[in-house]
Amino acid sequence: MESSGATEGQIDNPASQVASASVLFGPAEVVAKVADAAFGRPLVTNVLRAQLVEAMIALVLDPAWHWCGADYAPCDFERADGLRLEVKQSAARQSWSTDKPSKAIFDVAARTGRNEAQGWVEEYGRAAHLYVFAHHPTFDDSADHRDPAQWLFYVVPTTALPDVKQIALGTIKTMTDAVPISMLAETVAAVASTISNPRTA
Repeated sequence: MESSGATEGQIDNPASQVASASVLFGPAEVVAKVADAAFGRPLVTNVLRAQLVEAMIALVLDPAWHWCGADYAPCDFERADGLRLEVKQSAARQSWSTDKPSKAIFDVAARTGRNEAQGWVEEYGRAAHLYVFAHHPTFDDSADHRDPAQWLFYVVPTTALPDVKQIALGTIKTMTDAVPISMLAETVAAVASTISNPRTA
């Protein structure tokens, strides 16, 4: 019988064999490949575009707000005092079609509950205390979803939203004015200052 190289009583470990093999690339190369495939073109798919917009917002709200959006998270950002912020985004030009601008409609439906650190909390309503609606209005060939300067942001307290499942950009425009990325942090702070602290209210 041919020996596998293991001493008597030992079992070969496939993981150790893989680790000892010659590796042509590592995690950094894999991440770079994925990043290029996902974000290497000006027009980003809808699902990935949400992460892109959240990253932009994180860059201007950090460190006051923690980017906590993940699987089943109740919101996208949270402040130390418990204030929660939700991000919704839409773009006029989509990655799959250039025939006509896409109508901006955002999901704002109330939920039956939310996931917290201690588990599921059954409480009907919207988990966030304020919303940032991000819209990319550029439709011509200069459209680049990755460019923060091409986005407009609308900050709305949750209490101002009507009892609907979806809301159109036109309705949001009647509630507040758009601001560029350079003014987003101060606008969020101003709107947040009008909301009662959830931990003391």
